[in-house]
Amino acid sequence: MEAILTKEAAQPVGPYSQAIVANGWVYTSGQIPVGVDGKVVGSDIETQTEQVMRNVKAVLAAAGARMEDVVKVTAFLKDLGDFAKFNGVYARHFGSHKPARSTAEVSRLAMDVLVEVEAIAVLR
Repeated sequence: MEAILTKEAAQPVGPYSQAIVANGWVYTSGQIPVGVDGKVVGSDIETQTEQVMRNVKAVLAAAGARMEDVVKVTAFLKDLGDFAKFNGVYARHFGSHKPARSTAEVSRLAMDVLVEVEAIAVLR
């Protein structure tokens, strides 16, 4: 197993890696809308989702994967009422690629953000 750490995405604030590569797969930790400066980016779902997706892309790239390599995504939203706006930003980042996905509403996320996304990708 290989732990992934890139300065192109938010740094871990606890005892975890940004991602782990194991047996040809990349497992990202949940990415929240935090910039490389450690501060939450934006206060609305669209701005926060943009930052989350940038973080996911950066972590995948550091592991040698791309968005097209993602096979499964799990998304956590503070409010499912934001689903359509979240989905619009999400869809732009994946383009025609449509990985399997689960989306859940949760009562609270780290740093009181509105969205968190984790992904599983295959290394080609």
